[in-house]
Amino acid sequence: MDLIDARWRKSTKSGGNGGDCVEVADNLAGVVGIRDSKDPTGPALTFTPTAWRGFVAEVKRTAR
Repeated sequence: MDLIDARWRKSTKSGGNGGDCVEVADNLAGVVGIRDSKDPTGPALTFTPTAWRGFVAEVKRTAR
């Protein structure tokens, strides 16, 4: 999967101290990219938009 055009962003909940963060790229057609902000040239995971929305919904539901 080519993620060359991905626009990566960190959560607004991420601290400003350079901690452990996940970056998401959701600007690509048909795929959502996830990577470790500490290793931006390292591996990235990809999900379908439907799978990513389901994951985020479940995290929000269980984090309450």
